[in-house]
Amino acid sequence: MARIVVCFKWVKVEEDIRIGPEDLSVDLSRARGKISDYDRNAIEAALGAAAEIGAEAVGLAYGSAAARPALKEALARGLSEVFWIQDSGAEDADGFVTANVLAAAVRQIGDCALVVCGEGASDTYARQVGPRIGALLDLPVLSCVTELAVGDGTVQATRRLERGTETLCTDLPAVVTILPELCAAPIPGLKAVLAAGRKPQTELRLSELGLAADDLVRRTAPEPLRGYRATRRNVVFRDGDAQARVDALVSSLRREGAL
Repeated sequence: MARIVVCFKWVKVEEDIRIGPEDLSVDLSRARGKISDYDRNAIEAALGAAAEIGAEAVGLAYGSAAARPALKEALARGLSEVFWIQDSGAEDADGFVTANVLAAAVRQIGDCALVVCGEGASDTYARQVGPRIGALLDLPVLSCVTELAVGDGTVQATRRLERGTETLCTDLPAVVTILPELCAAPIPGLKAVLAAGRKPQTELRLSELGLAADDLVRRTAPEPLRGYRATRRNVVFRDGDAQARVDALVSSLRREGAL
């Protein structure tokens, strides 16, 4: 049976992140983890595509030991099996390294008709991994997808562009990166959560993926994380009727270069 492989990432819960009031330092020590919001939509999209062509939807993750809870959650969302590569280096991996690992894992999983990724992860939103996987596997890539249809050996996708949309069709296998509006990501019910514990979780060893040492060396160096403090002008427009106040606001924004 053909497989549809959906990639997902374990990220920090944004509400748990603390910002130092004085130096704007970012404290992640107490932040819980979750599957990236966009990847939850990607999982649902993969399930829908698998149902269209009678394929098996499986998950793929690259992360440290802290990401293990993601496996059961992904299975509870309907995937039949999850594959994962446990590596402490995943915590600091950039798009180059992550794509190298995931592409090698897709090759090892085999029988892949479609690779589904979120357009970006909800922590970095770098938007690199999906297109890089396509390049490494020499597969066509359809990005920014808002509508998806799979069948008869092809995939058709509507892409959201800056000034409109376009619809493209290509042969399978292929890689798609989807936007959240493609489908909702329902919360798994109790029955699905219990069933997840009986589904297979397969660990792929990084050392057996055929990667060179240079494939695991990141190509970017992140700047230290700092919080953001908004500076507000506190300008209030009180004079005149509603239209006059709106006009004054627009004029002010234009003078500031915001419009």
